[in-house]
Amino acid sequence: MYRNRELVNFIPVTLLIITGFASVYAARSEQLDSQSLVYGLLFVSLFLATHVVLRIAAPAADPFLLPLAALLSAMGIMMIYRIDPELAAAQTRWLMVGLGLFCLIVIFLRDYRKLDDYIYLLGILGVLLLVLTMVVGKEVNGARLWIHAGGLSIQPGEFAKLLIIIFLAGYLDDKRELLSTTTWHLAGVPMPALKHLLPLLTMWGLSFVMLLLMNDLGTSLLFFGTFLAMTYVATGRVAYPAIGGVLFAGGAVLAYLTKATVHTRVDIWINPWTDPSGSGYQIVQSLFAVADGGLFGSGLGQGYLLFQNGEPIIPALHTDFIFSAVAEELGLAGAAALIIIYMILCYRGFKVAAASGDGFSKLLAAGIAAALGLQTFVIIGGVIKLIPLTGITLPFVSYGGSSIVANYAALALLVLISQRTNREATA
Repeated sequence: MYRNRELVNFIPVTLLIITGFASVYAARSEQLDSQSLVYGLLFVSLFLATHVVLRIAAPAADPFLLPLAALLSAMGIMMIYRIDPELAAAQTRWLMVGLGLFCLIVIFLRDYRKLDDYIYLLGILGVLLLVLTMVVGKEVNGARLWIHAGGLSIQPGEFAKLLIIIFLAGYLDDKRELLSTTTWHLAGVPMPALKHLLPLLTMWGLSFVMLLLMNDLGTSLLFFGTFLAMTYVATGRVAYPAIGGVLFAGGAVLAYLTKATVHTRVDIWINPWTDPSGSGYQIVQSLFAVADGGLFGSGLGQGYLLFQNGEPIIPALHTDFIFSAVAEELGLAGAAALIIIYMILCYRGFKVAAASGDGFSKLLAAGIAAALGLQTFVIIGGVIKLIPLTGITLPFVSYGGSSIVANYAALALLVLISQRTNREATA
C-alpha cells in the first residue's frame, strides 16, 4: 500500500521534472530536441530505481519522503543547469552518490536503533569534523566552512550535523527524566538542577566557538537551534529554548562587537545600500532578482541572471543564492511552492517523530526534521534579507556534494524510522 502510494506520488513529480528539463534546455540552446527528454528520463529513472529498493527493503516506509526529495533535487539540478551545465553534471554525479548511500543505509541499517550504542563515538566524530574545519578549513566569502583535499571541496559540517543529531537523540533520551525534573525556579519558570544545564551550556559554548572561528552565524544558529528543538521535544520544558535563545543572542552580540566578518554581515543585513557595488552587492542583486520575478516569474531560462559572457550577475548563484534564481524565473508562485514543499517535508518528518514508539526514534526524527526546517529558514531568510546572510546551502537544491550526500543519509534514517513505526502500528 505505502509503495503503491509512493509510485502514484511520482507521477506529478515525473511530469514536472521532464517539463522543467525541457524548458531549461530549450531556453539555453534555443531549440528543443530529444536530449532534454533523455536528461529528464535519466533523472526519473534514478529515483524509480531507489523506489524499487524501498519496495524490497522498506515496504512500509513513509510514501511522501522520497518523492518530495526528488522534486527538490530536480528543481536544484534544473536551476544549476540553467546557470552552468558542467556544474549540473557534477551535481548529478553527487546525487547518484547520495542515492547510493541512501540505498545502502536502508538495506544494511534496518535496525537503526543500534546507533544508540555508539552515540558518544558518533558525537566525538562530529565534533572532530567541526574542529578540523576550524583548524584547516579555507575561508570562502569570509566563512570557514570548507576543506579542500585532492581537488575536492568538502563541507564537513554537513556530516557533523547528522552525527551530532544522532548523539543528541541518544543522550537526551537517556537523560530526559533528569532534564525534566524541577528543583528551583527562575522568575517563576521551573528549572532543573544546575548540573543538568551543563549540556545546554556545552552546546552554547560549541556554537559560540564555531561562530568565532568559522565566522558564520548561520552554521552556529543551525547547530544550537537544532539542539534547543530536540531538548524541547525531549523535556517539554520551555525554559530550555528560552534560556538558549538568550545565550545565543548574547553570544551573537559579542561576536558582532569582536569579529569584523560578523560585524560586516550584520551591517549589510541592516542596510546593504550603503555599499551596493561592494560588500552589499550580493544581497542587493538578490533583492533585484526576487523583485524582477513578480508573481509568475520571467520563465525558466529567461531571467537576467547571466551576463552576455555567460557569467552570473550574482556571485555564488548556484549555492547560497539559488533561491534568488528560483524566485526570479518562477516568480512568487514558484518560490512559495518551493517553500511549501519544504514545509510538507518537515511536516512528514515531525509526523514520523510523533508516531514513533521509542524515545530515540522520536528524537532522531524530530532532530532531522528540525535541522532541515531551520537550515531552509536560515538560507532563504538571508537571501531575502530577513536575517543576516550565511553561507550554508539550501537542502537538496543548492550545488554541493557534501550537502546532498548528507541530506540523503538523513532522509534514509527518516525512512527507516517510518518503516519501523508503520510496521509496529500494523502489527
